[in-house]
Amino acid sequence: MTQAEPTKPGDDAPPGTPGTGENLCPRCGGSGRLEAESCPDCKGTGKVVSGIGGG
Repeated sequence: MTQAEPTKPGDDAPPGTPGTGENLCPRCGGSGRLEAESCPDCKGTGKVVSGIGGG
C-alpha cells in the first residue's frame, strides 16, 4: 500500500480523489516560482490537484 501524498494549499482535494486531476498551478502558471521564491500554492511543483468535469 502506498502512502497518500500530502495536499498542497492550492489543491482542491488529495491526489487520487475521484473526479480530480493534476493541473498547472494557476498562481505561478506552472513554473513553481513566484519571483525568487517557491510558489506557496503548489510548494514549488508547478502542479495542483483540481476538480475536472462538470456537474
